[in-house]
Amino acid sequence: MLRIKKLDIFVLKSFLLLFSGTFFICLFIFMMQFLWRYVDELVGKGLEINVLAQFFFYSGLTLIPLSLPLAILLAALMTFGNFGERYELLSMKAAGIPLLRIMRPVVLFCMFLGGMSFFFQNEIGPRAQKQLWTLLVSMKQKSPEVDIPEGVFYSDIDGYNIYVKHKDRETGMLKDVLIYNFSDGFENAHIIWAEEGKLELTADKQHLFLHLYNGEQFENLKSQSVISRNVPYRRESFKEKHTLIQFDSDFNMVDGSFLDQRSDIKNMREISQAIDSLEIHADSVGRAYFNDVINSTYKTPVLTKADSTKLEKLNVAYLNTDSIFNSMTSQEKSQTLSKTENRISSLASDWEMKSFMSKDTDNRIRTHRSDWHKKITLSLACIIFFFIGAPLGAIIRKGGLGMPVVISVLIFVIYYIIDSGATRIGKSGEMNIVLGTWMSTLVLAPVGTFFTYKSNKDSVVFNIDTYAAFFRKLFGIRISRHLFKKEVIIHTPEYLKDTEELAFISRQCDAYMHTHRLKGLPNYFQIFTSNEHDDAIADISKQMEAIIEELSNTKDPVLLNLMNNYPFLSVKAHKSLFDNRWLNLLTGILLPLGILVYLNIWRYRARLEQDLKTIIKTNEGVIQQIKKQHYYTQQ
Repeated sequence: MLRIKKLDIFVLKSFLLLFSGTFFICLFIFMMQFLWRYVDELVGKGLEINVLAQFFFYSGLTLIPLSLPLAILLAALMTFGNFGERYELLSMKAAGIPLLRIMRPVVLFCMFLGGMSFFFQNEIGPRAQKQLWTLLVSMKQKSPEVDIPEGVFYSDIDGYNIYVKHKDRETGMLKDVLIYNFSDGFENAHIIWAEEGKLELTADKQHLFLHLYNGEQFENLKSQSVISRNVPYRRESFKEKHTLIQFDSDFNMVDGSFLDQRSDIKNMREISQAIDSLEIHADSVGRAYFNDVINSTYKTPVLTKADSTKLEKLNVAYLNTDSIFNSMTSQEKSQTLSKTENRISSLASDWEMKSFMSKDTDNRIRTHRSDWHKKITLSLACIIFFFIGAPLGAIIRKGGLGMPVVISVLIFVIYYIIDSGATRIGKSGEMNIVLGTWMSTLVLAPVGTFFTYKSNKDSVVFNIDTYAAFFRKLFGIRISRHLFKKEVIIHTPEYLKDTEELAFISRQCDAYMHTHRLKGLPNYFQIFTSNEHDDAIADISKQMEAIIEELSNTKDPVLLNLMNNYPFLSVKAHKSLFDNRWLNLLTGILLPLGILVYLNIWRYRARLEQDLKTIIKTNEGVIQQIKKQHYYTQQ
């Protein structure tokens, strides 16, 4: 019992050391990716260190639930890959400890991490998300630092466009300054040019103090006469001019109440309440729209006395729009069509606006439901990724930062594509939102179960030779025979006996080819109604392999080279597909599949005849080589 406890400590300690490193690496990567999305809107604004610290702190808190699954996957792959690479996993299994028992302490720890992830997303994450978005909006609204570049128009000061041809970095003097002032409106634009100028920030950081030297000012004046096309202007020359420009450079935190409608800043209880409120609102708005349409657009018309008299003259008992329209004059028809077109256009615009409001409410409901389920799926991903990473590490038996990182990134990319794609489709209304949010879990959970089962049974999942053999068998590709001279030979072949058996095998092959018409088209009905095996070919193959095994003990390289020409016989491929007669019959009935199987069996029959000819020819060469060297006379 004490040994098992030490083993648990050893496994958990190995996992925790790698998990602590991979977690911070994954968190750092996600934070850099998040920062990269908003870096263009944040740079150049002179943000203080405490503001940037808050930004990184809250962004890190919001990205922890997304970093945990990837960190667990990578740490599990590396931990159990290291165990397999150092043969520690093999030693544990040799001691009678199954893989699931070895994984138990880490499984419990990952379940704990999943619970903590759920608590974090439901309690801490929404608050951090609200603070982050509030801070981000405040950072976007902050005015940038005044750093006017050379040779381009600078428009970050509200209402001003400033052009500077040259700037002295040491003194701060601006040379050849051109200023467009649109603060009083475009029609009353002020254009100022100066040979030199200097821009300073006031002590209260609320204004810019602009000093201009040796320049001119142009100003458009509104024309007093509406009919006159001439616009007067005023021109002013100056030696020195000082102007105050309103410019707030302080960082002001905005009110975050405008974010209350977002679903990602709410916990599950608040999301459920919001969904109920939105559904009640949608129902009430829908009923109001319905009643409005019934009482206006589809309201039953009330006929006046003149209309009733007109219907009586037309001799109709009910309202027939076609007859009424046909009884109108051309002018009345034109007016009626024009009014109808305007009415339909007005109704279409009204309904489009109302449908937009209804769709917006439906989208908000789907978004809230998705975020409610997302808190559960992200928590379960911690456990599912472990049951993918740990068995994969035990199977591939590669540790370090090479293969585990590649596999982890590939699996996480697949997870992210499935999750984001299915969630987006669900939010659009084309798929059930619950199914879309849970799609990644439904796909990866069976994968984790399969890998865990295979690794616990020590099955070869990533053995290339196994898959190569399967595809060779599927497409009828055979490997060549390779016989080499043995360094130590215990039993020398009985050459005389072997030549007699080779001659007997040749006669069997020749008799089989005369008995069976292998190159001709086989009987379709007989192939799919029979499940008998070809014992003759199986016997030939068995005898041939036994003689090849015995003759492989020879020291003659020429003889070994000749025996490499022997093919590996397929003893079942030229007969029925299955051993079960009913399965063969079912395959034959399914005509597209049956025809393909029939043609494939015909191909194997033709290849079998060629193999038998090759065996006969090779037997003759082997017998001649044995007689040439007089091996059987030396025994």
